[in-house]
Formats: sequence, C-alpha cells, structure tokens
Amino acid sequence: MNTKLLGRWGEAAAADFLRKKGYKIVAAGYRTRIGEIDLIAENRGVLAFVEVKTRKNADFAQARDAVNYRKQGKIIDTAKLYLAQHETEKEIRLDVIEVYAPDGTDTAEPEIVHIENAFTEDR
Repeated sequence: MNTKLLGRWGEAAAADFLRKKGYKIVAAGYRTRIGEIDLIAENRGVLAFVEVKTRKNADFAQARDAVNYRKQGKIIDTAKLYLAQHETEKEIRLDVIEVYAPDGTDTAEPEIVHIENAFTEDR
C-alpha cells in the first residue's frame, strides 16, 4: 500500500474525528520551509496543532512513537511560524492523533486515539 495515500486517508479520518468532537479545522497540511503540521484545529478557546500518525496496527510500536524529539522540534518551530502570522488569544496545545487501520484505506471504522498535550515546547 502507498504510505502517502494511507497517510492522507488517516489525516482525513482524524479531521472527521475532530469535527465530531466539536472542533473546527482551521488548516490541513500547513507547510513552511521548516516543516508541516497535519491539522490545526480549534475548540473552546484552544488552538491545537495536531500531528497525525496512521498505521495498520501497533504490533511494532505505537504510532505516537514516530513523533520523536526531532519531529517535535519541527512541529513546534512550524507552529511558531503559524502563530507569527495568525495571532491568537487561544490556549496553544500540541496533540498527536493515532489512526489504526488494519485494512488500510478499506478500513470501515479505524481506531482513533487522540492524545492531547502529547508534548510541550520545552519537551
């Protein structure tokens, strides 16, 4: 299976999941020269920068384990650039969403795990 296709599918599933929880998706696939943030979503005074990791299963490792120290730094730096261009009074949060899809893009009901405050700026 094409991992980019599965990743985009997982990001769409994560966005739908957040919408059902009452979030508004502000941006998807926000790219800068430093890095990319999969989803930027807001809900009840919180602006969440969300990294989405999609896997078929957690047999090897949990999807969140792929958001290592280096990746966290890129997300933080990219979020700072976003905030420099889009001032906000909202609380800022860094989240990870794991999407487990055993049948790949044919998975009817993926398991989705939303980890709020998955890491902080001072990590």
